[in-house]
Amino acid sequence: MRFRTLKQLAELSMSEGKTIAEVMLADQSQESGKPPEYVFQKMRDYYQIMKEAVAKGLTEDTTSRSGLTGKDAQRVASYLTTSEASLGEEACKAMAYALAVSEVNASMGRIIATPTAGSCGIIPGVFISSQQRFGWDDDHMVNGLLSAGAIGYVIANNSFVSGAEGGCQAEVGSAIGMAAGALVELRGGTPEQAMHAVGLALKNTLGLICDPVGGLVEIPCIVRNGFGAVNAMAAADMALAGVRSVIPSDEVVQVMYEVGTAMPEKHRETAKGGLAQTPTGRQIMKELNLSKKR
Repeated sequence: MRFRTLKQLAELSMSEGKTIAEVMLADQSQESGKPPEYVFQKMRDYYQIMKEAVAKGLTEDTTSRSGLTGKDAQRVASYLTTSEASLGEEACKAMAYALAVSEVNASMGRIIATPTAGSCGIIPGVFISSQQRFGWDDDHMVNGLLSAGAIGYVIANNSFVSGAEGGCQAEVGSAIGMAAGALVELRGGTPEQAMHAVGLALKNTLGLICDPVGGLVEIPCIVRNGFGAVNAMAAADMALAGVRSVIPSDEVVQVMYEVGTAMPEKHRETAKGGLAQTPTGRQIMKELNLSKKR
């Protein structure tokens, strides 16, 4: 790739008169040795899987093998038909879709890691609800995935995208940043606005620990995906409105690395701290261990 930072990515986009997606497509094609059409089709296939996961999560039984989670996406979708959501219909729909994909993941269904399985619901939740709202075609959404991928590439190479390395800020936080920046571009924003969206999004999740109850990617992971989709939309709207990330986005990424490195091991996907070690969390773990022995 010709870029290692978000600043370089935005500068390449502006100097070449291309979108972030077009820069990413060209660079990915060059690096992989595959023609652009092949790369684009692979991303189109991934997007279809995301849409399938949303549909499955909203219509099928997503009860996890542990029995701890399932069907919350359907509860939120049902709530939308009977009540006026405080968030408004569109944000609540994105939240429901994000929950749906995360529940499909927890119930051993097929998802696309964006950038990880633990954060798989955020980009589909934002993208698919936005596609329905604004009437975009699938090719436009694939460009959004390429844009999100470029942002994720920078974060992964300068910080973390793994909860075991940097806490949930690395998984859910990265996904929120990727979704926010890509949504800005999908809605016609500038590369500079997209980068501000990334910084605004990441700042809102700095220090978020990874504390899965029972060591499973269920509690609190699934609901964090729902909240994450809403946060991504908020960051995109702020950036499109002209709100800037006063601390440059690349510096925010570096802070995420600093915070993740300093984070105690018990708060990095070990289930040794946080919600996993509350009285209820310990009881759930005890019951899960008993069930495994039967």
